[in-house]
Amino acid sequence: MSEVVIYTKTGCPYCAAALKDYTDRGIAFKEINVTDQPQFKSEVLKLTGGDRIVPVIVRDGKVTKGFGGG
Repeated sequence: MSEVVIYTKTGCPYCAAALKDYTDRGIAFKEINVTDQPQFKSEVLKLTGGDRIVPVIVRDGKVTKGFGGG
């Protein structure tokens, strides 16, 4: 099983929805909150091609920007 990483920020409703969706589906993930860990902001910008958007979900090497539901 590959690792899933979800980059979030505090107060983001789309981030909360993504975390709930993955939890409800029983998919293990690692959350990185860039509000609490600002050193990861540059990593998010690299993953998104410079877009300032969260959540950013990395699964099986595929980057998904934003969350629109399961």
